Amino acid sequence: MTKSKVLFVDDEPHVTSALKRALRGEPYEIISVDSAKAGLDVLARQDISVVVSDEQMPGMSGSEFLAEVRKKYPNTIRMILTGQASLDAVIRAINEGEVYRFFTKPCNAADLKITIRQAIHQKKLLQQTRLLLTKYQKQTAIIEQLERGNPGIAQLNTDDEGAIFVDDIETDLDELLCEMEQQISA
Repeated sequence: MTKSKVLFVDDEPHVTSALKRALRGEPYEIISVDSAKAGLDVLARQDISVVVSDEQMPGMSGSEFLAEVRKKYPNTIRMILTGQASLDAVIRAINEGEVYRFFTKPCNAADLKITIRQAIHQKKLLQQTRLLLTKYQKQTAIIEQLERGNPGIAQLNTDDEGAIFVDDIETDLDELLCEMEQQISA
């Protein structure tokens, strides 16, 4: 399994260096860049799980950057880190970038570690949910197809005590189950 990647975007190299030191030993790869443009370039080339961006950067604010990330890479979890937390900046980050978490500098390294781990876990859960939904939709389509060809096949018959029983069926059930398994695995 590949390591999750966390991207730090901050125009102050000493901030990203300090963050890398604080997060050393964490179970994810850390990438850092010094501008929103460089961050977008990284996102275009690599699968990034979490982006942590500074708010005040030359060229493009963190809120604008994270809004762009949300549009282009909606499955990437977005966080903001700022030294000057104004209410306007918080509202803009939430509304435009749909940020997962808002941190003020200096931030508590333990809180940042926990939050990044939670964000990565959330992203993995969302990916699993999407996969399960796709599998469910395929299975539902197969059952509907079987029902069209064999009306009543998906209907369960129960007795008064709730036990399931099978009526006399002309079609070989083993053959149908085999066919279903082949279609599900396809």
